[in-house]
Amino acid sequence: MTTLTKILVTLTILMAMAVTLSSTPTHENPFDIDDDDKDDIIVSDSSSARVGRFLAQQPMGLMKCNKNPRLCRAKGSPGPDCCNKKCVDVTTDKQNCGLCGRKCRHMEICCKGWCVNPMVNKRHCGGCNYVCERGDSCVHGMCNYA
Repeated sequence: MTTLTKILVTLTILMAMAVTLSSTPTHENPFDIDDDDKDDIIVSDSSSARVGRFLAQQPMGLMKCNKNPRLCRAKGSPGPDCCNKKCVDVTTDKQNCGLCGRKCRHMEICCKGWCVNPMVNKRHCGGCNYVCERGDSCVHGMCNYA
């Protein structure tokens, strides 16, 4: 019985340490913008904007580009365009391809602002800008397959 008690106490201490360490922030808030340093704005994606994954923690709010459009042109931004309060690149974003709100279909990708199917498109075979040679066809994302 004493061995079981020791194991339970050890597990409880380890769990408490894990919760404490995971809830301690490891970096400063990247969204604190001083009026003096507007040229050095750094934007991080939503996956690194959260400190931990426990329900008790509140996620840090992301800055919205609709109030500050320059945010999208900052270093580290996902893209230079503001669509639905998010910074995106309309030349490559499947949800905003070419224009805000223009979604590509399931098998399509966004290449230079156009929705294309890389499995059959000769000019984007297998990915953006992979052009098949003259006379070749694009099948299953490969030029001159079979």
